[in-house]
Amino acid sequence: MNIIVAILILGIIVIIHELGHFLLAKKNGITVTEFSVGMGPRIASFVRKGTRYSLKLLPFGGSCMMLGEDETIDDEGAFNKKGVWARFSVIFAGAFFNFILAFVLALIVLGDVGVDKPYVTEVKSDSPADVSNMTSGDIITKINGSPIHFSREIDYYFYFDPLTKDPLQITYLRDGKEATTTITPVWKDNYLLGCSYLPDAEPVKLETVAEGYPLAEAGVKPGDIIVDINGTKVSSAADFRKYIEANPLEDKAVKLTYLRDGNTTSIEVTPKFVSSGYDMGWNYNQYREKVSAIEVVKYSFFELKYNVVNTIKSLGHLILGKINVKEVAGPVGIVNVVGDIVSESKDYGIHTTLLSLAQFSILLSANLGVMNLLPIPALDGGRLVFIIIEAIRRKPVPKEKEAMVHLVGMAVLMLLMVLVLFNDIRNIFV
Repeated sequence: MNIIVAILILGIIVIIHELGHFLLAKKNGITVTEFSVGMGPRIASFVRKGTRYSLKLLPFGGSCMMLGEDETIDDEGAFNKKGVWARFSVIFAGAFFNFILAFVLALIVLGDVGVDKPYVTEVKSDSPADVSNMTSGDIITKINGSPIHFSREIDYYFYFDPLTKDPLQITYLRDGKEATTTITPVWKDNYLLGCSYLPDAEPVKLETVAEGYPLAEAGVKPGDIIVDINGTKVSSAADFRKYIEANPLEDKAVKLTYLRDGNTTSIEVTPKFVSSGYDMGWNYNQYREKVSAIEVVKYSFFELKYNVVNTIKSLGHLILGKINVKEVAGPVGIVNVVGDIVSESKDYGIHTTLLSLAQFSILLSANLGVMNLLPIPALDGGRLVFIIIEAIRRKPVPKEKEAMVHLVGMAVLMLLMVLVLFNDIRNIFV
C-alpha cells in the first residue's frame, strides 16, 4: 500500500512537471509529438491536432516529447526553430509548475491546519535571552538577518548553522514594533524527564510521555496530571516551568506526584542526560494556529520559499560534506517516509493522513523543481544553460556538442541514481 501511495504522489508531481512543458510548448506553437501519463508500453492512446496522448503501463510519471527537441528539423513547429526565450520558457515551465503545485498544496494544508507562528513562549530567568531583554510573546522575524516566518525555520536555521559561543542578532516584534537585540549562547548540559504539555495548561496534564525516558519507565502515561515536584505544589504549566527554571534538571533524583483517575501516586525518577550544547534560554511556539484567508495566501508563498531555500541549503551542505550521504533518500527512502507518515497519522483519521501526505508532497514538488533547475547536463537546468549561452553568443551551440555534453551528464545521473538506490537499500538494513 505504501508503495502505491508513493508512486501516486511521485507520479502526480512528475505529470504536473511535464504538463508545464506541454502547455508552454503549445502556447509557443511547438509541435508536441506525444504527451504520456506513465512510462513503458502504451496501453491506450489517441491522436488530436498532431499530438498523441498516451496512457502507459508503468505508473511512473510521464513525458512530453517535442519535435526537434534533440535534433535539427526544418519544420515551423520544431522546438529548434523557435526563438531563444520561447524555448527558455518551455524548459523552465516544468520546474515552475512544480512550484505552483507546491504553492497550491500549501494553500490546502495551511488553510486547514494553520501556521506555526514563531513567537516566544518562554524565557528562562537569568538566561541569555532574558539578559537580552526578550520576553514571552515576542515574534521572531530575523536571526542574523535571515527572515523567519515559521517556528520550523528557527529549527532549520540552527540545523544548518548550529549554535556556538558567537553572539546572534535577533530581530523581533513586540506590540507591533520592531526591535533588535543580541543574544550570546551559553554552554549547557540538557537533562529530560521525557514529557510534554501545553504551555498554558492548567493543571499540568501531560500530552505525551516518551518511551525510553524516566517518566515512561516509572509508569507515567499521557493524561496524568503533575501536582507536585520535590515537595512544591504545581497547579499550572507556568508553575512547573518556574520550578524547573529555578532548579534545572541534572543527574539527581526528582520526586514527583501525579494524579490519575482521582488517585495520587508519588515516584522518584532521575532525569536522563540527552546532550550538551549551547543554549539561548528560550522556548518558542511549536503549535499551528488558524489564520485569515489573506494570511493563508501570504504564508503559502512563505511555505514555498521555505522548502526551496532548505533544498538549496541541503544541496550546499551535501557538496561541502556537512551532510552525510547516508541521509540522502531516493525512491525506496521516499516509500519508507510515506510509510512512516501513514502509520503515524492513521489513528487520527484519513483527513489527517491526507494532510500529512500533502505536506510531504510540498517538499517533494519544491525539491523536484529546484533539482531540475540545477545547471547539470541532461537536466532542464543544463538545457537552460545552453539556451542562455546561445542568447549571449547570438548563435546556438552545435547540436552534436550539446548532445555529447547531455549524454555524459545522463551517464553521471544514472550513476548517481544507482548510488542513491544502493544507499536506500543499505539504510533499510542498518
